[in-house]
Amino acid sequence: MRDVSSKSNTLRSAKAVATLRVSPSTIDAIRSGNVPKTDPIGVAKVAGIQAAKNTSSLIPYCHQVPLDFVGVDIALETNFINITTEVKAIWKTGVEMEALVAASAAALTLYDMLKIIDDRMEILSTRLLEKKGGTSSMKDTGDGLKAAVLVLSDSVSGGEKEDRSGKTLVERLKAFRFQVPVYKVLPDVCETIKTELIILADKQNLDLIITTGGTGASMRDVTPESTLAVINRRLEGVEETLRRYGQDRLPTAMLSRGVVGVRGKTIIINLPGSSRAVEDGMNALFPAILHTFRMMRGEGH
Repeated sequence: MRDVSSKSNTLRSAKAVATLRVSPSTIDAIRSGNVPKTDPIGVAKVAGIQAAKNTSSLIPYCHQVPLDFVGVDIALETNFINITTEVKAIWKTGVEMEALVAASAAALTLYDMLKIIDDRMEILSTRLLEKKGGTSSMKDTGDGLKAAVLVLSDSVSGGEKEDRSGKTLVERLKAFRFQVPVYKVLPDVCETIKTELIILADKQNLDLIITTGGTGASMRDVTPESTLAVINRRLEGVEETLRRYGQDRLPTAMLSRGVVGVRGKTIIINLPGSSRAVEDGMNALFPAILHTFRMMRGEGH
């Protein structure tokens, strides 16, 4: 079973259709109500909804998804019955299997209820019409963008510890196709950090600066104060997302004081110093944060 614990909840939706070929007389019988097994359309709709809710019990590797909506629409044609299903959920993985299972179950239910009057019926197909939501629908990348990674730590800058978080950030940024020309380790000194942020934003014109470390509650943790001193606008929603995502996975995430903001055309993001927190932060931010660069170029929402 695929591990989706690193994903964020987003609105997911999917539509599927199943087609059942029947004789014209079967369509007439349904419309006139002359079917021995009463109300095949109504029962098939309920069967589709019930099947969608039980998909994980039928398909071994499907996750148990808390569904917010299941719709089943059945259209009668001259010698076809088309079953269209729609499923929605706010969760970590898609609902295309739920839509397909709903359509399949509704088609099988119709087959069962109508076989007594039509022994030549045939389920022709069940196929996915569309799937929306999740990070797969976000096409932004870091192509053409430059980023810097700053490791802010007295112990790392002093040679007492080896940096892992900064190197993880560089790898993750490159995976999103950023150029990362700057990777530096600095001590927890407010003026040093402020000066470096200003140089990277104003003189080197970098698009993104991600810092790691110095966001806690100790007297040496001055990254948030340094960042607040240089940004023009604060992105509180991004800060909230980082803390909420982290808090869902580790109780101590609430202790991070990380700041996110914009200086000119540069986004500055503070992440905690642990490699796990950096991984969580990148999972929470990307690829959605990439949309900000489009907005800053004036391309709108």
